[in-house]
Amino acid sequence: MTSNHATTVTRHTLSTDRHTTSYLAAGPESGPLMIFVHGWPELAHSWRHQLPVFGALGFRCIAPDLRGYGSSSVYDKHEDYAQEHVVADMCELHDALGAEPAIWVGHDWGSPTVWLMASIYPERCKAVANLCVPHGTLLNVGGRTIADLIDRDLYPAEEFPAGQWEYQVFYVENFDVAVQGLAGNVENTVKAVFRRGDPKHLGKPARTAYVRKNGGWFGPGMPAPDMPADNAVLTDEDVKTYTESLSRNGFFGPCSYYMNHPANGTYALKSPTGCRLSMPVLFVHARYDTTCLTLDTALSEPMRELCSNLTEAVVDSGHWMAQEKPVDVNHTLAMWLGSKVMSE
Repeated sequence: MTSNHATTVTRHTLSTDRHTTSYLAAGPESGPLMIFVHGWPELAHSWRHQLPVFGALGFRCIAPDLRGYGSSSVYDKHEDYAQEHVVADMCELHDALGAEPAIWVGHDWGSPTVWLMASIYPERCKAVANLCVPHGTLLNVGGRTIADLIDRDLYPAEEFPAGQWEYQVFYVENFDVAVQGLAGNVENTVKAVFRRGDPKHLGKPARTAYVRKNGGWFGPGMPAPDMPADNAVLTDEDVKTYTESLSRNGFFGPCSYYMNHPANGTYALKSPTGCRLSMPVLFVHARYDTTCLTLDTALSEPMRELCSNLTEAVVDSGHWMAQEKPVDVNHTLAMWLGSKVMSE
C-alpha cells in the first residue's frame, strides 16, 4: 500500500427506511475497505488514532456510531439493541460502501458484532480483527457458556456467582438503577470509566465483579465521583466529546446491549458454519484488562477452537486499548495486514 494519501477524517450519514448511521471516513474511496466497530460506551471517535493512520496507508477506513450512540438512530426498547439489528445496520452500511469483502475491526461490544458478521456473512469479510473480547464468550458459542469460562479460584461461586460478569447480571436485574447511576453525572462517568490498565490489579477480582454487590457502579443509584481525566486514554477534549454525546442520547441504548444475551445466542445459530471462521483472524489481548482477562485463561479457548486462521498478539494496556496504546495497536494491525491479509 502507498502512504501518500490525505488523512483527513470526514463525517458522513447513511439514511435508509429502517435506520440512520452516522460514520467517520478516512483514506481514498478506492482503497481496500476497513470498518472499525466501537463498543460500550464509545463512539466512532474511539477510533480517532486508527482512521488517519490506515487511511494514509491507502485503506478506505470507516467508523460508524452504532445505534444508540452519537448521531445514529436511537431507539426506546431493549430489544432494538439486539445484535441482529446491529449487524443489519452494518450490512446496510457495507452495501452503501460497495459491499466488497471488508476488513472488520471490533472492540468491546463491537467485537460480537464483528464475530457475528464473520460467522453469518463470511462473504462480507476479507478478514476480521478484534480487541479484548474473544470469539465464543458473549455469544455462548463453541460448546461452552460464559459461565463455564469463569476462573473460580479468582471468583468463588458463593461470592461472585457470575464472576467478573456480575455487572451484566445487574443490568438485567436492576436496569433503571444502573442507568440512573451512570447518567447521574455523565462527565464524571466518562472520566471514571475510561482509565488506563494497571498491573497491580492483576490477580484480583475485577471492578465489574462488585457492581451487583454494591448496588451499582458507584453505589445504589449514585453518580460517579469527580476525578481527573486519565489523559493516557482521553484528552480533556475527548472527555467533552463523549460527555456531549452520552448526555444527549442517554445510557438506555448503550446499556440495552446487555439486555439481549438470549436473543444474541439464538441469532448466532444462523451461522452456516456453526460460527467457525476460516478467514484470517487477529485477536489482540489486553494484558491488564481484568474483566476480559484473556491471557492464560479459559476465555480464549473457544476462539482457538473456532478460528482456523488465527493470529494472537498482546498489548500492554487496559480495556481501552486503541485509545490507551494506539501506536502498539496500529503496529499490531499493520503487521497482521501485511503478513496475513494483503499478501494473500
